[in-house]
Amino acid sequence: MLYNYFLLSDSVIIIPTYNEIGNIEKMVRKVFSLAKEFHLLIIDDGSPDGTAQKVKDLQSEFNGRLFIIERKGKLGLGTAYIAGFHWALERSYQYIFEMDCDFSHNPEDLIRLYSACTSGSADVAVGSRYVKGGGFVNWPADRIFISKGASYYVNFITWMGVKDPTAGFICYKRKVLETIDLDKIQFVGYAFQIEMKFAAKKLGFKIAEVPIIFTEREVGVSKMNRNIIKEGIIGVLKIQWHSFFTSYAKP
Repeated sequence: MLYNYFLLSDSVIIIPTYNEIGNIEKMVRKVFSLAKEFHLLIIDDGSPDGTAQKVKDLQSEFNGRLFIIERKGKLGLGTAYIAGFHWALERSYQYIFEMDCDFSHNPEDLIRLYSACTSGSADVAVGSRYVKGGGFVNWPADRIFISKGASYYVNFITWMGVKDPTAGFICYKRKVLETIDLDKIQFVGYAFQIEMKFAAKKLGFKIAEVPIIFTEREVGVSKMNRNIIKEGIIGVLKIQWHSFFTSYAKP
């Protein structure tokens, strides 16, 4: 009976990984220690440091709750999440989460995002650094400057009205991902998070921002680089231009 109980969950957390051997076991154990029952899907892009093997070693302990998709090579954050969305929609999950593996997102906040979509009226709950109560710990000043500048830029171009449009700590109701034509999402890096929120907003879904404290990773190396930032700058213009001619809704 205990085994069957653990198989039941309305929520799955998708975590893309690349070289997260220093964080992955700690993250898995933290998620499964929470008061709410979550399932966890790791999407690993061929980490040479053994991240995927560590997940597979843990699967016997967390049977029916911990899953992994292994991909060959670094295929991009966006494609990892899209693969995870398809996987989740093929199953019965009603709430589908995005989260980083490096503890920049506090797993304790998962329950608050969940509540925003279940007890509140949100279709998408965003863990936001830029609403009252949100903020940063140990993040370099230059990264904060870039992040805040990007948020202003995105809203100036898209009129989205989301204070933290680049955030990657998110809960989607199932109906949102069922409505968006995921094949029309163009971007795989920095702009992916912006485009997903933009698509949800364009299709009339309500986005709520839940304040979080974002903490700079202590273990591992940041994946941010110039190409990702460049994609974000150019991508926002493409996202808005694209929206004038086509809908993000499934046909």
